[in-house]
Amino acid sequence: MTPIVSISDLTKTYDGGFQALKGVSLDIATGEILALLGPNGAGKTTLISIICGIVNASAGRITVGGHDTMAEFRAARAMIGLVPQEVNLEPFERVINTVRFSRGLFGCPPDPAHLEKVLRQLSLWDKRDAKIMELSGGMKRRVLIAKALAHEPRVLFLDEPTAGVDVELRKEMWNTVRELQADGVTIILTTHYIEEAEAMAD
Repeated sequence: MTPIVSISDLTKTYDGGFQALKGVSLDIATGEILALLGPNGAGKTTLISIICGIVNASAGRITVGGHDTMAEFRAARAMIGLVPQEVNLEPFERVINTVRFSRGLFGCPPDPAHLEKVLRQLSLWDKRDAKIMELSGGMKRRVLIAKALAHEPRVLFLDEPTAGVDVELRKEMWNTVRELQADGVTIILTTHYIEEAEAMAD
């Protein structure tokens, strides 16, 4: 079976000479949950950032759904949803508008039914008209996931998804990840919690 994400000989050396990635090669199967486990500074976020087109690689090649992330950037990026580590949302915007805007950024036509499904899946439907600043930290993290899923990506990256999250929300996040996997979404998450990697990842 063709991997949905294929990485070959990926290296990244920053201007100061620090080598964050040294010849990473990796194939990720469709529908797999893969955990990138390692301490802070191990290169997990760098790897995700390169696949998502936020950081340029020094060398190597990546394809997502058969699309080269450099030569066919738009097609590759359209298949990817990214939930970043930092919560960076417009505080005065309403939840529904935030998620709708993300879908529009990818040139997807309006689909209220899909947005409702995503918001219900993340227990955000009742909060759809709330302003971001009225939400708890955990709810804001869910909005980030909803934004990442708005354009129906096939690959979802979760960068430290449960950092600073309480135990109950962490369990809910794990359940959400399983539901997404059941929908055929491939999930790559970074974590430095070994129990989280063992509980969630294939």
